[in-house]
Amino acid sequence: MREALGITLARLGEDNDRLVVVTADVGESTRARYFGERFPNRYFNVGISEQDLVGVAVGLALGGYVPVAMAYAMFMMRGWEQIRNSLGRMNLNVKLIATHAGLSDFADGPSHQALEDVALMRTLSNMVVVAPADAWDVERIIPKVIEYKGPVYVRVGRDYSPPITMDMDYEFRIGEIYELIDGDDIVVMGYGPPLHSAVRAALELRKMGIKMGVYNVPTIKPLNEDAVVRIARRVSNIIVIEEHSPRGGLGSAIAELVSGFARVKILGVDGYGHWGRSEEELLRLYGLDEESIMDTAIKLVNS
Repeated sequence: MREALGITLARLGEDNDRLVVVTADVGESTRARYFGERFPNRYFNVGISEQDLVGVAVGLALGGYVPVAMAYAMFMMRGWEQIRNSLGRMNLNVKLIATHAGLSDFADGPSHQALEDVALMRTLSNMVVVAPADAWDVERIIPKVIEYKGPVYVRVGRDYSPPITMDMDYEFRIGEIYELIDGDDIVVMGYGPPLHSAVRAALELRKMGIKMGVYNVPTIKPLNEDAVVRIARRVSNIIVIEEHSPRGGLGSAIAELVSGFARVKILGVDGYGHWGRSEEELLRLYGLDEESIMDTAIKLVNS
């Protein structure tokens, strides 16, 4: 996902001379350096200081530029007060792109695994929160994020990017929900790599006579309330999957919306993360794998 991100930003820089990239000394690991190598005069490294990262991006936005501030998701949260007061409150045109989100930094363990960032960003007025499903989604989403006028938080993983939307032909629009598999017995809504497990689970459940729909919800805020309510009224059982705390993320947003007429089961990461040998290993550990999703779906349908 970060490779697609770096390549896409560098390409967009060719056609937009107001686009600038600011990083907190993680140009290599976020792939921000691809932009810096092509446009050194529009690339700034503020060092390991995420508060300054936000402050510099805010200043560039006030100067008429379109700044992209890039850091690890976990450490981007160090600048949350600046994001709240200097960026969100002022409704400035800054794009925060946070990589290594969720469990994707598996080898560095809990200290590097951002599992609360969506909740923190969801609380901010004016802030759009977006999370691509895979590398192909990154290529669709980033150009639209740059075009959008206003603050955006983009949550991107590291390397694990199983093909979820590769064969899909759609134009990303902020606020849209995309059907991956149709089904009316139960539905899964989510974002990011766990959707791959949901798609595989849906295909296996179909062999058992259970039709489970799967929806990619790349825009967590603003949530497409009309679409979610319409689906919830048609299918009363909803599973939400996310590499995030079960509190405050997409699952909470959907539960708040459909409370009273649909059941919502949130499959998330309850805790501070864990060290692992791969992201897939950690997805299994926290019940975001194919078997866990199938088990949850069967229990809900039969209850």
